[in-house]
Amino acid sequence: MVVEENGGRADRVTIGVCVMEKKVFCSPMEQILERLHAFGEFEIIIFGDKVILEDPIEIWPICDCLIAFYSSGFPLKKAEAYSALRRPFLVNELEPQHLLHDRRKVYEHLEKYGIPVPNYALVNREYPYQELDYFIEQEDFVEVHGKRFLKPFVEKPANGDDHRIMIYYPNSAGGGMKELFRKVGNRSSEFHPDVRRVRREGSYIYEEFMPTGGTDVKVYTVGPGYAHAEARKSPVVDGVVMRNPDGKEVRYPVLLTPTEKQMSRDVCSAFRQMVCGFDLLRCDGRSYVCDVNGWSFVKNSYKYYDDAACILRKIFLDAKAPHLSSTIPPSLPWKSNEPVQSTEGLTRQGSGIIGTFGQSEELRSVIVVIRHGDRTPKQKVKLKVTEEKLLNLMLKYNGGKPRAETKLKSAVQLQDLLDATRQLVPPTRSGRESDSDADDLEHIEKLRQVKAVLEEGGHFSGIYRKVQLKPLKWIRVPKRSGDGEEEWPIEALMILKYGGVLTHAGRKQAEELGRFFRNNIYPGEGTGLLRLHSTYRHDLKIYSSDEGRVQMSAAAFAKGLLDLEGQLTPILVSLVSKDSSMLDGLEDASIEMDEAKAKLHGIIISNAKAKNTNEQEEFPWMVDGAGLPANASQLLPRMAKLTKEVTRQVKLLAEDEDEKLALTSSFSIYDQAKAFGKTTIDVARIAAGLPCGSESFLLMFARWKKLERDLYNERKDRFDITQIPDVYDSCKYDLLHNAHLNLEGLEELFKVAQLLADGVIPNEYGINPKQKLKIGSKIARRLLGKILIDLRNTREEAICVSDPKFTEDEAVFLPTKEAEHQQKIQVRNEDGRRSSSTSEKSLDQEDEDDRETKYRLDPKYANVKTPDRHVRTRLYFTSESHIHSLMNVLRYCNLDESLQGEDSLVCQSALDRLHRTRELDYMSNIVLRMFENTEVPLEDERRFRIEMIFSRGADLSPLEDKTSETSSLLQEHTLPIMGPERLQEVGSCLTLDKFEKMVRPFAMPPEDFPPAAAPQAFTGYFSKGAGVLERLASLWPFHKGAANGK
Repeated sequence: MVVEENGGRADRVTIGVCVMEKKVFCSPMEQILERLHAFGEFEIIIFGDKVILEDPIEIWPICDCLIAFYSSGFPLKKAEAYSALRRPFLVNELEPQHLLHDRRKVYEHLEKYGIPVPNYALVNREYPYQELDYFIEQEDFVEVHGKRFLKPFVEKPANGDDHRIMIYYPNSAGGGMKELFRKVGNRSSEFHPDVRRVRREGSYIYEEFMPTGGTDVKVYTVGPGYAHAEARKSPVVDGVVMRNPDGKEVRYPVLLTPTEKQMSRDVCSAFRQMVCGFDLLRCDGRSYVCDVNGWSFVKNSYKYYDDAACILRKIFLDAKAPHLSSTIPPSLPWKSNEPVQSTEGLTRQGSGIIGTFGQSEELRSVIVVIRHGDRTPKQKVKLKVTEEKLLNLMLKYNGGKPRAETKLKSAVQLQDLLDATRQLVPPTRSGRESDSDADDLEHIEKLRQVKAVLEEGGHFSGIYRKVQLKPLKWIRVPKRSGDGEEEWPIEALMILKYGGVLTHAGRKQAEELGRFFRNNIYPGEGTGLLRLHSTYRHDLKIYSSDEGRVQMSAAAFAKGLLDLEGQLTPILVSLVSKDSSMLDGLEDASIEMDEAKAKLHGIIISNAKAKNTNEQEEFPWMVDGAGLPANASQLLPRMAKLTKEVTRQVKLLAEDEDEKLALTSSFSIYDQAKAFGKTTIDVARIAAGLPCGSESFLLMFARWKKLERDLYNERKDRFDITQIPDVYDSCKYDLLHNAHLNLEGLEELFKVAQLLADGVIPNEYGINPKQKLKIGSKIARRLLGKILIDLRNTREEAICVSDPKFTEDEAVFLPTKEAEHQQKIQVRNEDGRRSSSTSEKSLDQEDEDDRETKYRLDPKYANVKTPDRHVRTRLYFTSESHIHSLMNVLRYCNLDESLQGEDSLVCQSALDRLHRTRELDYMSNIVLRMFENTEVPLEDERRFRIEMIFSRGADLSPLEDKTSETSSLLQEHTLPIMGPERLQEVGSCLTLDKFEKMVRPFAMPPEDFPPAAAPQAFTGYFSKGAGVLERLASLWPFHKGAANGK
């Protein structure tokens, strides 16, 4: 009913608000209704709870337009009956709102209208715990109607009003489950490390987990032509709600891509909800709708309130008073009364980051290569096995192939091996073993060691322990069918690798370094880095090698960098990608490294130093075997003797432990599952006189016995210098973590081992600079290529943004070779959804035609100075070999014949410091920061410069003089990380062009990366920017056929 006033002229439309009072009087609804009222064209009637719940619909107020939507307690069917009776114009139709209560129907409806959803499957139960023949649950996956979902996967209740959503993590990442729920205080999720089985109480949707970089997007439509999007920290990461000083959840407006805008229109139309909120997942350049919420308004955005009121005004007038003008007035009537929004705290930490080189500089990129944190010593057990139980186990898991190797990593496989080993090894030693010959006794001891390793910890995890079984001998036996013969293995080589686990100290180091980076590496941002990341102006990607300690170091660092909370497993799965081809392995340089070690052995044993040493004193690092102590050959026998003495003492402790185990089965039980990710020592174990962590005395003895045996072969009277780093590693670990055991001679052994290791370890990567350069370029070739791609992509993006013709639409998509790489490493199902078959990313996986989408902050709604400016951060977590290799290329690249006459990228004083640096220890890192000088012309090479810094990591001896700070850290079994040091002179300017010229000869060229297809609809994204297109087209030959990094 249009209200008539002023002599009968119809000039007001009645709007009925039929919603629960709690929703009517929330701030967004009040703001929008006030604006609608201020237009003077509407009479707004609020029904109220009493009318809605108690009065019959026949006496409900009559209105022209109706705002009605479901919330808790709202009688939706009663509202439908009122609508049928009075037939008002509905902003949100009522019948489709029933769909929103069933997630299964929501997904089916989305698919019906061609709107992308995650890869999913339905499990429908008629009653709790109903057994279903089409549903299978195994250790690391569930299978529904033959569709397999590997962990991590998501489990959603079919009931849309049940907000308890679970994410189950694979054992390879530590296992456990994260429960998502509606915000309670400052929490929106909780991690449960011991929960590994899915729920069976009802019906559920299982879908593939999609890593979104720790950010979720919520979209709010007002009619099919308007969509506002906001980003927030995902509850998947740590479950802590990020709030501003007023206690409100922090969200940042972001631009939608053209595809996402169409999805918004489709959602609005498909569910016939003008005002509608839904959740977007952005993953690998594609977007998916994972939930539709119905009526939703943006909070705390006056610009949005203006837009929503104006759009709703037009919708109402078009529906009920088309004769009235729906043109927006030139001056909005409520503007004079609107409170001014405070900009303090927003613009002060904008993206205009000031570099140290000048006030006009802005940080564009941070690239960091980081070694993992403190770990337990890496261990390996080799033994030949002939036992039938073990051979049968090998055949069970290799498909019955007598000559095929078997790898055991899963919990089921390792449990089978443990069961078999327990049957072969008596629980304690008996006196009769003394009658066995030496070989049999050694075999039993190794089996006992295997058993102890498998029993270690509260659960199995493939990133800590893995076993290989390789057939060695076969015989021919009659087939069981009696028809002919077949091969049967009678001996196999068992190789058990374990240890190398990130310690509580390693996690603490990684978190602390992440916090340091947050506060110091991004000048001008400080804690604003968190805002930079949340607003999509921080393009962050984290990569790790395949090793568990490296993955967990990456997750712990991310926790500190982004100020996250909680367990590492969800952070690891959400933010860290594995790329073993770039960050693992020494195979490419194995021949050269063997040559270096052979020459190094000769230098040590003969005590020979390089010729013309006196003539080279100005540059001591140019000498063959630089850094080796002059008395190395005399130190070796001393090291062997001290190693034997330490081993003897640990053996006594192990025998004492064995006797206690015979008396009680509960002695020294250590639950690694509960200790997983701790940053503090286990005080109870230390007080009980036990080794730190999960290591038993038996395993500690095995570790030292192997070092004693491998370091010096008494029969051949030969030292193996490759064992020097391992002896040093064990010494340092036990001095730091097991000092309470008071092993005599350990401190002296450490000093001797340190002298030798300081010379041996750097020389294993080349005994002179030219060999170091050759080996370094082979090991780090792919990583160097990726770094050059990162820098070039950043430069081209910055140039695009600086172009006068640059527009917001172009900001949405910037095609880079990185995009092709990111798509190529992701295997997908034929229907275009992400495959659930793997979460590991490798450069060698299949190509994808898509590009990475550059998501942007929406400058219309975000109060920041430069919303189009980005900082690109790439973090590469790896091992010691890649740190040494990268450093050797950076400091010695000018020695290559193609660069004769060029100065080193590293200044003379830094070369000297690097020569005197004992080791690149845990958490050592190399940082490249690229700055843009916006006052320099685009074509000037000085527009972009590179700053190089490095840190030696935790390069501090446990025996050094202890300051008060160091003392407290040592009590926590943790060594501090050394601060960053410059690799260039203060005030020098290393341009990006010069850096590329010096590094490119040693880097994998773009064309050698696995090829990617040309971008689809390439010109479609540049319809408004010919200058941008021309610049990228001129760049294209360099990238031709390339797959840019991740």
